[in-house]
Amino acid sequence: MSSMAKHVIVIGAGIVGVSTAIWLRRFGQDVTIVDRDGPGQGTSFGNAGLLAAGSMVPVTTPGLITKAPKMVLDPGSPLFLRWSYLPRLAPWLVRYLKHANDRDARRIASDLADLTTDTVDQHFALTEGLAARAFLCKSDYVYAYGTRADFEKDQYAWALRREHGFIPTLIEGAAVQEFEPSFGPSIKCLAVVKDHGFVTNPGGYVAALAREFEQMGGRVVKATVEDIETQENAAPRLITSLGSMEADGIVIASGAWSKSLTARLGLKIPLESERGYHIVMTNPSGAPRQPCMITSGKFVATPMHMGLRCAGIVELGGLEAGPSEAPFALLRRKIAEAFPNLVFDREETWMGHRPATTDSLPLIGEVRNTGVFTAFGHQHIGLTAGPKTGRLVAGLIADQPSNRNLTPFSPHRFGH
Repeated sequence: MSSMAKHVIVIGAGIVGVSTAIWLRRFGQDVTIVDRDGPGQGTSFGNAGLLAAGSMVPVTTPGLITKAPKMVLDPGSPLFLRWSYLPRLAPWLVRYLKHANDRDARRIASDLADLTTDTVDQHFALTEGLAARAFLCKSDYVYAYGTRADFEKDQYAWALRREHGFIPTLIEGAAVQEFEPSFGPSIKCLAVVKDHGFVTNPGGYVAALAREFEQMGGRVVKATVEDIETQENAAPRLITSLGSMEADGIVIASGAWSKSLTARLGLKIPLESERGYHIVMTNPSGAPRQPCMITSGKFVATPMHMGLRCAGIVELGGLEAGPSEAPFALLRRKIAEAFPNLVFDREETWMGHRPATTDSLPLIGEVRNTGVFTAFGHQHIGLTAGPKTGRLVAGLIADQPSNRNLTPFSPHRFGH
């Protein structure tokens, strides 16, 4: 690499963008983050806070094609669809469901495992010498089931997790409440997995990382990105609401909003928003002590600084529409079922956008030889895989590539 530092602009101040920016600074590059809302205010603000080392199993497992229509029609199911959005969603949905087979599920799980399994180490490496490390906690991760039979029904996913080293300890009967007193009688079986972690305030964590990035000499600019201008073998330019910015490299890390930018580069990325919901119960008593996945409601309950955050649910409905009431209602019902002794002062609700590709894999790599790099599309694992993605992309730009094969994450895999 030449001794001259490159000027790199990172679009997006969520966990992926900020991680990329910090690693670029550590590799000696000159870095500016551009975001319309400021650090940690988007999807990173509202996630479940889980460092989900064992979350390599895609939603598209065998049998989904027959289950999905029933789930969408069942008001008690954690999968929602805004019917008015279905005509726009249909082409994406058809391509997404094509991956719901054993061969694709195994391949996707193996590729995702490359990004998830060492998440705790990656977050600790990212926060080496930084005050933001105070937001990180190591923990077990608890999958809570109604019955042993419900756990057995989940065997396909557990077989994949076991293959990647995540072997659950089963806790049943009266031992459930001994292990986690907050659970009510509706939870009769726990599968506990080691070597996970969580973030006590995800928005605060990303904002703290961004402040430390600025202390390292980086810049954060609040502006709306309007266009990217590229020419083969010439430096790209970013057009923003504050004018145009020259760069040697640009990283697109704007999550569910990345699709329109890549379209300008001639890429047709099948990206949709998987809308996620959360409720925070402030000042709770009778809450769990570690992150728990309530499998019947497909949400994660995580103890955080601001209270107990219950986050999850999947709603397909695009970027424009506001939150729906039904997912919140289901979340409230499932929380009360799992934690009947939970009392709290008040609740705060939130809805955000998880960027979902049709093959459940993010896009990590350079677009042709334009100097523009992609770092988005992480669906449920943005916080989990953000630091590692950032390190990989920063390595590509700073000529310090890892020995990892990034072909499965190529931004060109969907064609032009």
